[in-house]
Amino acid sequence: MLEVRDLECRYGSVAALKSVSLSVEKGQIVALIGANGAGKSTMLRSLSGLLVPSRGSIMFDGEDIARCSPPQVLKRGITHCPEGRHVFPDMSVEENLDMGAYLRRDMAGIAADRAQIFEQFPRLAERRKQIAGTLSGGEQQMLAIGRALMSRPKLVLFDEPSLGLAPNIVERVFEIIAQIRADGATVLMVEQNAYAALEMCDYAYLLESGVIATSGKGADLIDNPHVQAAYLGG
Repeated sequence: MLEVRDLECRYGSVAALKSVSLSVEKGQIVALIGANGAGKSTMLRSLSGLLVPSRGSIMFDGEDIARCSPPQVLKRGITHCPEGRHVFPDMSVEENLDMGAYLRRDMAGIAADRAQIFEQFPRLAERRKQIAGTLSGGEQQMLAIGRALMSRPKLVLFDEPSLGLAPNIVERVFEIIAQIRADGATVLMVEQNAYAALEMCDYAYLLESGVIATSGKGADLIDNPHVQAAYLGG
């Protein structure tokens, strides 16, 4: 589904990604782990069109999208749930969800998907008219996920979905991500909770200083001595 080859992304003279290659198969949950500043968020930004790579290709369903704009990427079936949630704070919960479907014109389908989101997230249903900026952090994360799903994505990019959330909310977020895959979407996830990410993913990449240091099945990386020492507290 997704093939990234020799990707290089720069911020001025600084190379944040250096000849990075990775792949995501349809129906997988793939995790991208590493320390702060390793280039993980830069990878997601390049995949969603927010950052234009200086070199390399991003093949999605056989098409190179490396130079596509964010709306063009979204139209092709990739949605980005960013770090920090970034809901529209002055809009209601319902309006935020509708913004996730702004490229769609099937009004009946949008209404059906909104109803499904409210069924999946009862707390959002209770607060559908509430201004998003007044929600708790956990509620805003649920809203950001729901908004991402409103585009009916093939691939969902999650950037630090558990960051700053209470443990019980973190558990719920991971359950939702697993359900998203069960419902037919593919997931590429950047996650600071390395153990939780490796435990649930099919495959994982360790990014260090802008390069892929190692990769493998999640269970294999959990047993990797370097990963244990640097990221799992072992």
